[in-house]
Amino acid sequence: MQVDLIIQARWIIPVEPEFVIHENYSLVINDGRIIDLLENQAALNQYQARTLEKRPEHALIPGLINCHTHAAMCLLRGLADDLPLMDWLQNHIWPAEQKWVSAAFVRDGTDLAIAEMLRSGTTCFNDMYFFPEITAQQAIQHGIRANIGLIVFDFPTVWAENADAYLNKGLALRDQLRHERLITHSFAPHAPYTVSDAPLKKIRTFADEMELSIHMHVHETAYEVSNQQQTTQQTPLQRLHDLGLLSPSFMAVHMTQLADEDINLFANTGAHIVHCPESNLKLASGFCPVAKCLEAGINVALGTDGAASNNDLDMLGEMRTAALLAKGFSGNAGAVPAIDALKMATINGAKALGLETEIGSLSIGKAADVVAIDLSELETQPLFNPVSQIVYATSRNQVSDVWVAGEHLLNQHQLTRIDIADLRQRIAVWQQRLTEK
Repeated sequence: MQVDLIIQARWIIPVEPEFVIHENYSLVINDGRIIDLLENQAALNQYQARTLEKRPEHALIPGLINCHTHAAMCLLRGLADDLPLMDWLQNHIWPAEQKWVSAAFVRDGTDLAIAEMLRSGTTCFNDMYFFPEITAQQAIQHGIRANIGLIVFDFPTVWAENADAYLNKGLALRDQLRHERLITHSFAPHAPYTVSDAPLKKIRTFADEMELSIHMHVHETAYEVSNQQQTTQQTPLQRLHDLGLLSPSFMAVHMTQLADEDINLFANTGAHIVHCPESNLKLASGFCPVAKCLEAGINVALGTDGAASNNDLDMLGEMRTAALLAKGFSGNAGAVPAIDALKMATINGAKALGLETEIGSLSIGKAADVVAIDLSELETQPLFNPVSQIVYATSRNQVSDVWVAGEHLLNQHQLTRIDIADLRQRIAVWQQRLTEK
Protein backbone atom coordinates (compact mmCIF):
# COMPACT_ATOMS: atom_id res chain seq x y z
CA MET A 1 0.00 0.00 0.00
CA GLN A 2 1.33 3.44 -0.93
CA VAL A 3 1.25 6.10 1.80
CA ASP A 4 2.38 9.69 2.12
CA LEU A 5 4.90 9.38 4.93
CA ILE A 6 6.70 6.94 7.20
CA ILE A 7 8.70 8.31 10.14
CA GLN A 8 11.16 5.89 11.73
CA ALA A 9 12.56 6.71 15.17
CA ARG A 10 14.58 5.15 17.97
CA TRP A 11 11.65 5.67 20.34
CA ILE A 12 7.96 6.37 19.79
CA ILE A 13 6.09 7.55 22.89
CA PRO A 14 2.37 7.45 22.03
CA VAL A 15 1.19 8.71 25.49
CA GLU A 16 -1.80 6.42 25.12
CA PRO A 17 -1.37 3.69 26.36
CA GLU A 18 0.31 5.53 29.22
CA PHE A 19 3.47 3.54 29.94
CA VAL A 20 4.21 2.23 26.43
CA ILE A 21 7.48 3.14 24.70
CA HIS A 22 8.15 1.57 21.30
CA GLU A 23 11.78 1.11 20.20
CA ASN A 24 12.78 1.11 16.52
CA TYR A 25 9.21 1.60 15.35
CA SER A 26 7.58 3.48 12.49
CA LEU A 27 4.68 5.90 12.36
CA VAL A 28 2.73 5.49 9.11
CA ILE A 29 0.87 8.59 7.91
CA ASN A 30 -1.53 9.10 5.02
CA ASP A 31 -3.84 12.03 4.23
CA GLY A 32 -2.66 13.79 7.37
CA ARG A 33 -3.64 10.96 9.74
CA ILE A 34 -1.85 8.16 11.55
CA ILE A 35 -2.85 4.87 9.94
CA ASP A 36 -0.38 2.50 11.57
CA LEU A 37 2.28 2.12 14.24
CA LEU A 38 4.55 -0.88 13.88
CA GLU A 39 8.10 -2.21 13.91
CA ASN A 40 10.41 -0.70 11.27
CA GLN A 41 10.91 -3.67 8.98
CA ALA A 42 7.25 -4.61 9.11
CA ALA A 43 6.37 -1.07 8.07
CA LEU A 44 8.70 -1.21 5.07
CA ASN A 45 7.33 -4.60 4.07
CA GLN A 46 3.72 -3.46 4.26
CA TYR A 47 3.86 0.13 3.00
CA GLN A 48 5.57 2.08 0.23
CA ALA A 49 6.11 5.65 1.39
CA ARG A 50 6.35 8.67 -0.87
CA THR A 51 8.58 10.13 1.86
CA LEU A 52 10.62 8.15 4.37
CA GLU A 53 12.07 10.12 7.30
CA LYS A 54 14.65 8.36 9.49
CA ARG A 55 15.39 9.77 12.94
CA PRO A 56 17.57 7.05 14.52
CA GLU A 57 18.53 9.04 17.66
CA HIS A 58 15.17 10.68 18.20
CA ALA A 59 11.99 10.22 20.18
CA LEU A 60 8.62 10.90 18.58
CA ILE A 61 5.95 12.36 20.84
CA PRO A 62 2.51 13.83 20.17
CA GLY A 63 2.53 17.50 19.29
CA LEU A 64 2.53 19.63 22.42
CA ILE A 65 -0.68 21.53 23.18
CA ASN A 66 -0.28 24.98 24.71
CA CYS A 67 -3.66 25.47 26.38
CA HIS A 68 -3.31 29.15 27.27
CA THR A 69 -1.64 31.83 25.19
CA HIS A 70 -1.92 35.48 24.28
CA ALA A 71 0.15 34.91 21.17
CA ALA A 72 0.55 38.47 19.92
CA MET A 73 1.90 39.57 23.31
CA CYS A 74 5.26 38.16 22.19
CA LEU A 75 5.90 41.74 21.06
CA LEU A 76 5.73 42.81 24.73
CA ARG A 77 8.24 40.22 25.92
CA GLY A 78 10.49 41.78 28.57
CA LEU A 79 8.75 45.17 28.46
CA ALA A 80 7.71 45.22 32.14
CA ASP A 81 9.44 42.48 34.09
CA ASP A 82 9.59 41.76 37.83
CA LEU A 83 6.24 43.31 38.78
CA PRO A 84 3.13 41.86 40.49
CA LEU A 85 0.15 41.10 38.28
CA MET A 86 -2.11 44.13 38.83
CA ASP A 87 0.76 46.65 38.67
CA TRP A 88 2.09 44.86 35.58
CA LEU A 89 -1.35 44.91 33.92
CA GLN A 90 -2.77 48.28 34.92
CA ASN A 91 0.34 50.44 34.79
CA HIS A 92 2.34 48.86 31.98
CA ILE A 93 0.68 46.24 29.78
CA TRP A 94 -2.78 47.75 29.35
CA PRO A 95 -1.39 51.25 28.54
CA ALA A 96 1.02 49.74 26.00
CA GLU A 97 -1.80 47.73 24.45
CA GLN A 98 -4.05 50.77 24.30
CA LYS A 99 -1.38 52.67 22.41
CA TRP A 100 -0.07 49.97 20.08
CA VAL A 101 -2.43 47.04 19.57
CA SER A 102 -3.77 46.88 16.02
CA ALA A 103 -4.31 44.31 13.31
CA ALA A 104 -0.66 44.73 12.26
CA PHE A 105 0.55 44.30 15.86
CA VAL A 106 -1.44 41.08 16.23
CA ARG A 107 -0.27 39.78 12.85
CA ASP A 108 3.42 40.26 13.56
CA GLY A 109 3.23 39.20 17.20
CA THR A 110 1.33 36.06 16.29
CA ASP A 111 3.85 35.20 13.59
CA LEU A 112 6.63 35.49 16.16
CA ALA A 113 4.68 33.31 18.59
CA ILE A 114 3.94 30.64 15.98
CA ALA A 115 7.59 30.48 14.94
CA GLU A 116 8.67 30.08 18.57
CA MET A 117 6.01 27.48 19.32
CA LEU A 118 6.79 25.35 16.27
CA ARG A 119 10.51 25.48 17.02
CA SER A 120 9.81 24.15 20.52
CA GLY A 121 7.37 21.39 19.57
CA THR A 122 3.95 23.01 20.01
CA THR A 123 1.46 22.00 17.32
CA CYS A 124 -1.73 23.45 18.82
CA PHE A 125 -2.33 26.60 20.85
CA ASN A 126 -5.39 27.96 22.66
CA ASP A 127 -5.40 31.73 22.31
CA MET A 128 -7.16 34.66 23.97
CA TYR A 129 -6.48 38.09 22.49
CA PHE A 130 -7.79 41.04 20.52
CA PHE A 131 -8.26 40.76 16.74
CA PRO A 132 -8.81 36.99 16.92
CA GLU A 133 -9.56 37.01 13.19
CA ILE A 134 -5.92 37.96 12.58
CA THR A 135 -4.62 35.25 14.92
CA ALA A 136 -6.74 32.70 13.06
CA GLN A 137 -5.58 34.01 9.69
CA GLN A 138 -1.90 33.66 10.66
CA ALA A 139 -2.43 30.18 12.12
CA ILE A 140 -4.05 29.08 8.86
CA GLN A 141 -1.26 30.68 6.81
CA HIS A 142 1.46 28.87 8.78
CA GLY A 143 -0.33 25.52 9.09
CA ILE A 144 -0.49 25.28 12.88
CA ARG A 145 -3.56 24.07 14.77
CA ALA A 146 -5.28 26.73 16.90
CA ASN A 147 -8.27 27.14 19.16
CA ILE A 148 -9.22 30.80 18.78
CA GLY A 149 -10.74 32.53 21.79
CA LEU A 150 -13.73 34.78 21.16
CA ILE A 151 -12.65 37.35 23.71
CA VAL A 152 -15.13 39.31 25.85
CA PHE A 153 -14.70 42.29 28.20
CA ASP A 154 -17.26 44.66 29.69
CA PHE A 155 -15.22 47.71 28.70
CA PRO A 156 -14.16 49.12 25.33
CA THR A 157 -10.82 48.29 23.71
CA VAL A 158 -9.37 48.78 20.27
CA TRP A 159 -11.31 45.71 19.04
CA ALA A 160 -14.85 46.29 20.39
CA GLU A 161 -16.83 48.81 22.46
CA ASN A 162 -18.85 46.62 24.85
CA ALA A 163 -19.65 43.01 25.74
CA ASP A 164 -22.37 42.65 23.10
CA ALA A 165 -20.04 43.93 20.39
CA TYR A 166 -17.33 41.43 21.42
CA LEU A 167 -19.86 38.60 21.30
CA ASN A 168 -21.32 39.64 17.94
CA LYS A 169 -17.90 39.95 16.32
CA GLY A 170 -16.77 36.66 17.83
CA LEU A 171 -19.85 34.79 16.65
CA ALA A 172 -19.41 36.18 13.14
CA LEU A 173 -15.79 35.01 13.12
CA ARG A 174 -16.79 31.54 14.29
CA ASP A 175 -19.35 31.28 11.47
CA GLN A 176 -16.80 32.47 8.93
CA LEU A 177 -14.16 29.91 9.93
CA ARG A 178 -16.27 26.98 11.06
CA HIS A 179 -15.08 24.77 8.17
CA GLU A 180 -11.35 25.43 8.60
CA ARG A 181 -9.86 22.03 9.48
CA LEU A 182 -7.16 23.32 11.85
CA ILE A 183 -9.23 26.01 13.58
CA THR A 184 -11.65 25.59 16.48
CA HIS A 185 -13.15 28.18 18.82
CA SER A 186 -13.93 28.86 22.45
CA PHE A 187 -15.69 31.72 24.15
CA ALA A 188 -13.01 33.63 26.06
CA PRO A 189 -14.44 35.97 28.71
CA HIS A 190 -11.29 37.53 30.14
CA ALA A 191 -11.83 37.11 33.91
CA PRO A 192 -14.51 37.34 36.61
CA TYR A 193 -13.37 40.87 37.45
CA THR A 194 -13.65 42.14 33.85
CA VAL A 195 -16.90 40.48 32.73
CA SER A 196 -20.24 40.99 34.51
CA ASP A 197 -23.09 38.55 35.01
CA ALA A 198 -25.24 39.48 32.01
CA PRO A 199 -22.66 38.69 29.29
CA LEU A 200 -21.55 35.57 31.20
CA LYS A 201 -25.13 34.27 31.10
CA LYS A 202 -25.25 34.93 27.35
CA ILE A 203 -21.94 33.11 26.89
CA ARG A 204 -23.25 30.12 28.83
CA THR A 205 -26.33 29.96 26.60
CA PHE A 206 -24.35 30.33 23.36
CA ALA A 207 -21.77 27.77 24.48
CA ASP A 208 -24.49 25.22 25.23
CA GLU A 209 -26.25 25.83 21.92
CA MET A 210 -23.09 25.72 19.80
CA GLU A 211 -21.22 23.09 21.82
CA LEU A 212 -18.27 25.44 22.30
CA SER A 213 -15.93 25.49 25.28
CA ILE A 214 -15.29 28.49 27.55
CA HIS A 215 -11.76 29.66 28.38
CA MET A 216 -11.29 32.11 31.29
CA HIS A 217 -8.74 33.36 33.83
CA VAL A 218 -10.03 32.26 37.27
CA HIS A 219 -8.60 32.57 40.80
CA GLU A 220 -5.35 33.96 39.42
CA THR A 221 -4.44 36.01 42.50
CA ALA A 222 -5.41 36.35 46.15
CA TYR A 223 -6.53 39.92 45.41
CA GLU A 224 -9.02 38.70 42.80
CA VAL A 225 -10.58 36.25 45.26
CA SER A 226 -10.72 38.61 48.24
CA ASN A 227 -12.11 41.47 46.14
CA GLN A 228 -14.94 39.27 44.85
CA GLN A 229 -15.70 38.04 48.36
CA GLN A 230 -15.91 41.60 49.67
CA THR A 231 -18.26 42.55 46.83
CA THR A 232 -20.60 39.55 46.70
CA GLN A 233 -19.67 37.32 49.66
CA GLN A 234 -18.72 34.67 47.08
CA THR A 235 -15.47 33.48 45.60
CA PRO A 236 -15.18 33.86 41.82
CA LEU A 237 -15.57 30.08 41.48
CA GLN A 238 -18.78 30.10 43.49
CA ARG A 239 -20.14 32.95 41.36
CA LEU A 240 -19.28 31.13 38.12
CA HIS A 241 -20.88 27.95 39.48
CA ASP A 242 -24.08 29.83 40.37
CA LEU A 243 -24.14 31.28 36.84
CA GLY A 244 -23.94 27.74 35.42
CA LEU A 245 -20.58 28.16 33.69
CA LEU A 246 -18.67 25.34 35.39
CA SER A 247 -19.08 22.24 33.26
CA PRO A 248 -16.97 19.76 31.23
CA SER A 249 -16.67 22.48 28.56
CA PHE A 250 -15.09 25.04 30.93
CA MET A 251 -11.34 25.75 31.14
CA ALA A 252 -10.21 27.69 34.23
CA VAL A 253 -6.76 29.19 33.76
CA HIS A 254 -4.30 29.66 36.66
CA MET A 255 -6.38 28.56 39.69
CA THR A 256 -3.68 29.50 42.17
CA GLN A 257 -5.98 30.21 45.13
CA LEU A 258 -7.87 27.01 45.92
CA ALA A 259 -9.19 25.74 49.23
CA ASP A 260 -10.18 22.08 49.55
CA GLU A 261 -13.84 23.00 49.12
CA ASP A 262 -12.99 24.80 45.85
CA ILE A 263 -11.25 21.69 44.56
CA ASN A 264 -14.20 19.48 45.48
CA LEU A 265 -16.69 21.89 43.90
CA PHE A 266 -14.65 22.09 40.71
CA ALA A 267 -14.06 18.33 40.50
CA ASN A 268 -17.79 17.67 40.68
CA THR A 269 -18.45 19.88 37.64
CA GLY A 270 -16.06 18.05 35.28
CA ALA A 271 -14.36 21.33 34.35
CA HIS A 272 -10.67 21.56 33.42
CA ILE A 273 -7.74 23.47 34.89
CA VAL A 274 -5.07 25.05 32.69
CA HIS A 275 -1.94 25.33 34.81
CA CYS A 276 0.59 28.07 33.90
CA PRO A 277 3.36 27.51 36.46
CA GLU A 278 6.08 29.77 35.06
CA SER A 279 3.82 32.79 34.59
CA ASN A 280 2.34 32.26 38.07
CA LEU A 281 5.83 32.11 39.56
CA LYS A 282 7.12 35.14 37.68
CA LEU A 283 4.15 37.32 38.68
CA ALA A 284 4.15 35.88 42.23
CA SER A 285 0.48 35.06 41.74
CA GLY A 286 0.48 31.91 43.86
CA PHE A 287 0.56 28.15 43.43
CA CYS A 288 -1.98 25.84 41.89
CA PRO A 289 -2.20 22.70 44.09
CA VAL A 290 -1.82 20.42 41.09
CA ALA A 291 -1.24 17.20 43.01
CA LYS A 292 -4.47 17.67 45.00
CA CYS A 293 -6.37 18.55 41.84
CA LEU A 294 -5.17 15.44 40.04
CA GLU A 295 -6.02 13.29 43.06
CA ALA A 296 -9.54 14.77 42.98
CA GLY A 297 -9.91 13.61 39.39
CA ILE A 298 -9.63 17.02 37.74
CA ASN A 299 -8.12 17.10 34.26
CA VAL A 300 -5.11 19.46 34.41
CA ALA A 301 -3.60 20.79 31.18
CA LEU A 302 -0.62 23.10 30.67
CA GLY A 303 -0.21 26.55 29.19
CA THR A 304 2.58 29.08 29.04
CA ASP A 305 0.44 32.23 29.24
CA GLY A 306 1.74 35.08 27.08
CA ALA A 307 5.43 35.71 26.52
CA ALA A 308 4.98 39.10 28.20
CA SER A 309 4.69 37.34 31.56
CA ASN A 310 6.56 34.05 31.10
CA ASN A 311 8.82 35.13 29.08
CA ASP A 312 8.72 32.26 26.60
CA LEU A 313 6.33 29.84 24.93
CA ASP A 314 8.43 26.76 25.69
CA MET A 315 6.19 23.84 26.62
CA LEU A 316 9.16 21.57 27.35
CA GLY A 317 10.24 24.05 30.01
CA GLU A 318 6.66 24.32 31.27
CA MET A 319 6.47 20.54 31.74
CA ARG A 320 9.65 20.53 33.79
CA THR A 321 8.53 23.46 35.94
CA ALA A 322 5.10 21.90 36.48
CA ALA A 323 6.60 18.62 37.65
CA LEU A 324 9.20 20.20 39.93
CA LEU A 325 6.82 22.78 41.41
CA ALA A 326 4.23 20.12 42.21
CA LYS A 327 6.83 18.13 44.12
CA GLY A 328 8.10 21.12 46.07
CA PHE A 329 4.65 22.52 46.85
CA SER A 330 3.17 19.20 47.97
CA GLY A 331 6.29 17.92 49.75
CA ASN A 332 5.94 14.71 47.75
CA ALA A 333 8.70 13.73 45.31
CA GLY A 334 6.25 11.38 43.61
CA ALA A 335 3.81 14.15 42.71
CA VAL A 336 3.42 14.71 38.94
CA PRO A 337 5.90 12.13 37.65
CA ALA A 338 7.38 12.65 34.19
CA ILE A 339 4.65 10.75 32.35
CA ASP A 340 1.97 12.87 34.04
CA ALA A 341 3.75 16.06 33.01
CA LEU A 342 3.89 14.81 29.42
CA LYS A 343 0.19 13.95 29.55
CA MET A 344 -0.59 17.45 30.85
CA ALA A 345 1.12 18.88 27.77
CA THR A 346 -0.55 16.50 25.30
CA ILE A 347 -3.65 14.36 25.91
CA ASN A 348 -4.87 16.41 28.90
CA GLY A 349 -4.72 19.54 26.77
CA ALA A 350 -6.65 17.77 24.02
CA LYS A 351 -9.33 16.78 26.56
CA ALA A 352 -9.60 20.35 27.85
CA LEU A 353 -10.19 21.57 24.29
CA GLY A 354 -12.62 18.76 23.48
CA LEU A 355 -10.17 17.45 20.85
CA GLU A 356 -9.08 14.19 22.46
CA THR A 357 -10.41 12.11 19.56
CA GLU A 358 -8.33 14.19 17.13
CA ILE A 359 -5.00 15.00 18.81
CA GLY A 360 -3.02 14.47 22.02
CA SER A 361 -1.60 10.99 21.42
CA LEU A 362 0.08 9.05 18.61
CA SER A 363 -2.91 6.79 18.09
CA ILE A 364 -4.13 5.18 14.90
CA GLY A 365 -6.89 7.31 13.39
CA LYS A 366 -5.78 10.59 14.95
CA ALA A 367 -4.31 13.57 13.13
CA ALA A 368 -0.58 13.28 12.50
CA ASP A 369 0.57 16.05 14.86
CA VAL A 370 4.05 14.76 15.67
CA VAL A 371 7.26 16.09 17.22
CA ALA A 372 10.75 14.60 16.86
CA ILE A 373 13.24 15.30 19.65
CA ASP A 374 16.95 14.56 19.25
CA LEU A 375 18.10 12.78 22.40
CA SER A 376 21.67 12.17 21.21
CA GLU A 377 23.03 15.43 22.66
CA LEU A 378 25.51 15.23 25.55
CA GLU A 379 23.00 17.02 27.77
CA THR A 380 20.62 14.06 27.47
CA GLN A 381 23.21 11.30 27.97
CA PRO A 382 23.29 8.70 29.37
CA LEU A 383 19.68 7.81 28.62
CA PHE A 384 17.77 5.35 30.80
CA ASN A 385 14.18 6.49 30.25
CA PRO A 386 13.29 8.75 27.31
CA VAL A 387 10.14 10.16 28.99
CA SER A 388 12.08 11.25 32.06
CA GLN A 389 14.83 12.66 29.86
CA ILE A 390 12.35 14.69 27.79
CA VAL A 391 10.69 16.20 30.87
CA TYR A 392 13.70 16.77 33.12
CA ALA A 393 16.71 17.30 30.84
CA THR A 394 15.74 18.19 27.27
CA SER A 395 16.05 21.66 25.76
CA ARG A 396 13.66 23.03 23.15
CA ASN A 397 16.71 23.35 20.88
CA GLN A 398 16.62 19.54 20.59
CA VAL A 399 13.26 19.67 18.80
CA SER A 400 14.30 18.89 15.23
CA ASP A 401 11.05 18.22 13.39
CA VAL A 402 7.37 19.07 13.69
CA TRP A 403 4.48 17.80 11.61
CA VAL A 404 0.90 19.14 11.86
CA ALA A 405 -1.74 17.02 10.13
CA GLY A 406 1.14 15.30 8.37
CA GLU A 407 2.70 18.50 6.99
CA HIS A 408 6.37 19.05 7.77
CA LEU A 409 6.42 22.53 9.35
CA LEU A 410 9.85 22.20 11.02
CA ASN A 411 12.34 20.15 9.02
CA GLN A 412 15.70 19.52 10.68
CA HIS A 413 15.32 22.74 12.71
CA GLN A 414 14.23 24.81 9.68
CA LEU A 415 10.76 26.35 9.47
CA THR A 416 9.19 25.50 6.13
CA ARG A 417 6.46 28.15 5.92
CA ILE A 418 7.91 31.15 7.79
CA ASP A 419 10.53 33.52 6.38
CA ILE A 420 12.77 34.11 9.39
CA ALA A 421 14.65 37.06 7.85
CA ASP A 422 11.42 38.89 7.08
CA LEU A 423 10.05 38.12 10.55
CA ARG A 424 13.19 39.49 12.21
CA GLN A 425 12.85 42.75 10.28
CA ARG A 426 9.21 43.19 11.30
CA ILE A 427 9.99 42.50 14.96
CA ALA A 428 12.86 44.98 14.93
CA VAL A 429 10.43 47.70 13.76
CA TRP A 430 8.11 46.93 16.68
CA GLN A 431 10.97 46.98 19.15
CA GLN A 432 11.89 50.47 17.99
CA ARG A 433 8.27 51.67 18.23
CA LEU A 434 7.69 50.17 21.66
CA THR A 435 10.82 51.76 23.12
CA GLU A 436 9.88 55.25 21.93
CA LYS A 437 9.04 57.61 24.77
